[in-house]
Amino acid sequence: MRRGTPPERPVAPDMRYNSLSLATFIQHMMLSGKKSLAQRLMYETLDLIQEKAGKPGIEIFDSAMKNVSPLMEVRPRRVGGATYQVPMEVPTDRRMTLTIRWLLSAARARSGKSFPEKLAAEFMDAASNQGAAIRKREETHKMAEANRAFSHYRA
Repeated sequence: MRRGTPPERPVAPDMRYNSLSLATFIQHMMLSGKKSLAQRLMYETLDLIQEKAGKPGIEIFDSAMKNVSPLMEVRPRRVGGATYQVPMEVPTDRRMTLTIRWLLSAARARSGKSFPEKLAAEFMDAASNQGAAIRKREETHKMAEANRAFSHYRA
């Protein structure tokens, strides 16, 4: 039996842009508790985007996050011995988590170059509705659309 969920910890906005979504992204980027390194890499990425695109890096970041976030996903639901993939709307906090996870994995999977360059390229692709993270979102939406017949099994 599940016990209650732990209370959500408040996230302080990041120093430079005063953005909560950017602070959350930095938290997810962090490996082995090295937050200052994660912040440095993220700000380097945003500076690279500013150089390449000519727009503020935070704008590209926000549009990339908006474009990658999924609206629907499939969740397994067991009904009478059969497991159905039931399409459901994605809650806001999970939407943010999935977006960050997909962007980071897509950036890490890119070949060559430094991490800020890979991340900047992924953000710029996502902002223009291209790239691996967008493909992942489209795949998720296709699955939800294909299983629309089971939508009456929602909990």
